[in-house]
Amino acid sequence: MDQTQIEKHTTAQSIILHLLPGVMIGLFLFLIRPTVINFGYPSIFALVLAVAFILIPAELGYLLYQGKKKSGRYSLKGIINFKSPGSWWQFLICVFIVFGVIGIIMTLMKPLEGLLKEMLFSWIPDLDPGLDGNFSRTKLTVTFSLYFLFVVVLGPLIEELYFRGYLFPRMKWKYSELFHSFLFAAYHVFSPWMIISRTAGFLPLILVVKKKSIYHGFIVHILCNLAAFFPAVVFIINMS
Repeated sequence: MDQTQIEKHTTAQSIILHLLPGVMIGLFLFLIRPTVINFGYPSIFALVLAVAFILIPAELGYLLYQGKKKSGRYSLKGIINFKSPGSWWQFLICVFIVFGVIGIIMTLMKPLEGLLKEMLFSWIPDLDPGLDGNFSRTKLTVTFSLYFLFVVVLGPLIEELYFRGYLFPRMKWKYSELFHSFLFAAYHVFSPWMIISRTAGFLPLILVVKKKSIYHGFIVHILCNLAAFFPAVVFIINMS
């Protein structure tokens, strides 16, 4: 796929295509949240449903639609560059270095996240993972089994295809990496207190995808979401 032949988006197109899926996800998430709670599940389950019913259909559907326009078939061929990731050992070393850098950045930003949430966004309801002893093992097992499938694995794959594979190469600004990272952070409308930490944290991922391949983005993004999944696994295993 020749990157020089890619038709660039206008500023308005880029902003809308970055943010509209996030608005849809956020609206669905907060509308479904009371129902999730009424059924006795932790509110984080609303995020699982949002990924399954909004994120994946909207973002993958748009990509397939663009593929159909370009090639006449519902395919990602010709709209996303699936460049080879190179040798497996270099691939793994690069992935874990980038994952470590992101982890350090996000950890250092935690106090700022807490401050922003307390000062500006305390009115936004939390997505409670339910790791407080108030939910049964069965409910938590169901929640986090589906969380693993949709939030840890499928969601990041589709987001990388949509954001790093499709949108980012079509941005035309000199500092598109920073603007793309900011828009990707703003796309997470359900947690705006993380906009600064996500903007800084995902810059290394964007840069490595630009320099290496989208496959690097797949694995790094999955590892980032997996880090938030492990505490739930430990908690469920240790439930009496």
